[in-house]
Amino acid sequence: MILSGKMIHERIGKDIVIEPFDPARLNPNSYNLSLADELVVYEDGLLDMKKENPTRSIRIPNDGYELQPRKLYLGRTAEFTRTENFVPMLEGRSSVGRLGLFVHVTAGFGDVGFAGYWTLEMFCIQPVRIYPNVEICQIYYHTLDGDFETYKSGKYQNNRGIQPSRMYLDFV
Repeated sequence: MILSGKMIHERIGKDIVIEPFDPARLNPNSYNLSLADELVVYEDGLLDMKKENPTRSIRIPNDGYELQPRKLYLGRTAEFTRTENFVPMLEGRSSVGRLGLFVHVTAGFGDVGFAGYWTLEMFCIQPVRIYPNVEICQIYYHTLDGDFETYKSGKYQNNRGIQPSRMYLDFV
């Protein structure tokens, strides 16, 4: 089952952490997360799964930044989240999707126990201007059935910034 917005609010500070938390961003069954003011792009045209691919950072100014089609941009949420006892899931907001902007290409599934900022894999259909601190996606929570182990360590656990792919570690 998916938690209601009221249940998310009840669990804040207990087994759901969203920092900072603004009750005005609470929806009937989700919470809106915002875009931080930084993007990361890969520098090479060909990405290699077995290598650490070089990246560069782009600051999103207050007057916006224009994303270009056929380019992957990595962003992150401005909010730090931690979840115990629930499965966190991330989806783009419908208003953002209607602009042709995909907020997460494939990675909207979180693990129980994940703590960190969500890296957003952003891709657009046509040029679109984005802005820092815009409510870009929503987090929602599923309950679990049965015994489970909490996600404690991993390539992206307790991150503090945008995380490019660390898949190359799977080959070590």
